[in-house]
Amino acid sequence: MAAGADAVKTLYPPAAVIKRGLRYVDELSEAFRAQLAMAYRAKDLIGYGLRQRLKEGYTAKDFRADLLAALVVGVVALPLSMALAIAVGVPPQHGLYAAIIAGVICALLGGTRFQVTAPTAAFVVILVPIVHKYGLSGLLVAGMMAGVMLLALGLARLGRLVQFIPHPVTTGFTAGIALVLIILQLKDAMGLELPRTDGTFEYLGALVDAAPNANPWDIGIAVMTIILLLVLPKLTNKIPAPLIALTVVSIGVVLLDHFVPGFHATTIGSRFSSTIGGEVVHGIPPLPPLPVIPWHLESSGSTLSFQMIRELLPAAFAIAMLGAIESLMAAVVADGMSNTKHDPNAELIALGIANIVVPFFGGIAATGALARTATNIKAGARSPIAAALQAVFVLAATIALAPLVSYLPMAALAGLLIVVARNMSETRHFARLVRIAPRADVMVMLTCFGLTVAFDMVVAVTFGVMLAALLFMKRMAVLTRANLQTITDTKVEAPPGVRVYELAGPLFFGAAKTAMEALHVAGGQDHTMILAMEHVPTMDATGLVALESVLDRLYRSKIKVIFAGLNPEVSELFERAGIKREPGKLAYAPDVDTAISMAIVHAARLNRPLDKPSPPTATATV
Repeated sequence: MAAGADAVKTLYPPAAVIKRGLRYVDELSEAFRAQLAMAYRAKDLIGYGLRQRLKEGYTAKDFRADLLAALVVGVVALPLSMALAIAVGVPPQHGLYAAIIAGVICALLGGTRFQVTAPTAAFVVILVPIVHKYGLSGLLVAGMMAGVMLLALGLARLGRLVQFIPHPVTTGFTAGIALVLIILQLKDAMGLELPRTDGTFEYLGALVDAAPNANPWDIGIAVMTIILLLVLPKLTNKIPAPLIALTVVSIGVVLLDHFVPGFHATTIGSRFSSTIGGEVVHGIPPLPPLPVIPWHLESSGSTLSFQMIRELLPAAFAIAMLGAIESLMAAVVADGMSNTKHDPNAELIALGIANIVVPFFGGIAATGALARTATNIKAGARSPIAAALQAVFVLAATIALAPLVSYLPMAALAGLLIVVARNMSETRHFARLVRIAPRADVMVMLTCFGLTVAFDMVVAVTFGVMLAALLFMKRMAVLTRANLQTITDTKVEAPPGVRVYELAGPLFFGAAKTAMEALHVAGGQDHTMILAMEHVPTMDATGLVALESVLDRLYRSKIKVIFAGLNPEVSELFERAGIKREPGKLAYAPDVDTAISMAIVHAARLNRPLDKPSPPTATATV
């Protein structure tokens, strides 16, 4: 073996191998080398928010401010994480585990300074159907798959593109999610046990059938919680309203249960229980999140298979898209509140890593939480350490306060989510857009809203993304006009037989056809066509195919084409497509004046007259 290794080294010495490898790298195309460099630089995105903050210096005073902010946010996050997990249909500890693990990972690895990552109300509408069909194991696997998609989006530098989802689409989603979330809480607010249903209308039918059995005590608890949550912020902002409201209601439930005969209210302790060391523990287990195999959590013996992945793929895509949109929207709002700047790609990478890791600790999908992020900023956070500390606070509370959590009424948590849904719905903004927005935007918004309510978020996100693309194509088609105008700022006058066109704007799929139609006006007496493309920043495959079709027609008509003023991106695309210089057929010029001079030389070679009136030059504006 040693002799064989020595022989290999003799034939292929390390220096020669390295030199040959470098030669192969030099032979790669510029685009491929750029992709390799981009992938290598991905490590620079990890922890962007924390690194940028630490560069400015971090003192003990900053840590104290972060610690106080973490306590405030943790007080809000603790009941909300449990309430969201319950709303999804899983035990409350799975929401806490997500807030703990995702909260730490995204805070330390993310691209923002103040973002708090945890389960959010927007996810409830997506996750409920998954739980009904695939159980907790399927829910965790779908979250893990969504994490892979988010990581891929971040590595591909698509963070900026996610921010360009049209506002009507996100507004329709948000309003629909808020309405469905309120409807889903009516069951616990009324103290009812309902069979699992497949859709909103089926759920409403079951709710109406079971309404005569509603518990008036639970209804009273829910109403009291909602009143406290709406009134307390107007009285004081020093103590989080959920802390006061849930504490008061829980104490009231304990007293009523002790002193009032016949009183009954459903609590976390009466609804959920777990077995630890052979002993039944009511409420949440007083344990930190422990490593688990996501697809082995339930007794059904489910295993990770290609069929399971294929069935969960649409749901995972919906989770990834909604998570990316919500997280980046929250980051933009946080930038506005704190006068900072985030990196969307770094945030998506951290969010992807978090959602890949969280299921292995039993946590549900998480994303950037706007309300908790705003609370973090208002509480005086100085760095991402505040968001990490709030996750540590939730962990400590999970272990230390587990016995007390069991006294929280289910109706109170339902009331909390109803207020959260009411705040996120932005009803006035929705109604205002209906009044003032263009008809196409209103139709898109109402379609997304209706799909979210009538079906589920998987269908709504799929159609919403498609509608966003269609809306973009419609706008491109409307804005694309080929207006023929005379170009007067050239120093050299175009001779007869030379036609000058200026293409302006990106040649996308929605604009390429309209722009290229203007090039068909070349007459039979023309011998040269100059395409001024200085103001074409980019061109996609559709634009390239349309241009090649025009070039083919011009070649057959014996008309020479001169490209003037190509920018580097378009020039590189032409090189990859094989659109090269050919004497008498195709040439390149740095500007229009040089191109006209080249056309005059070409006309002289063809013995064409140069003293006839010049045809008007033209502009195709995209």
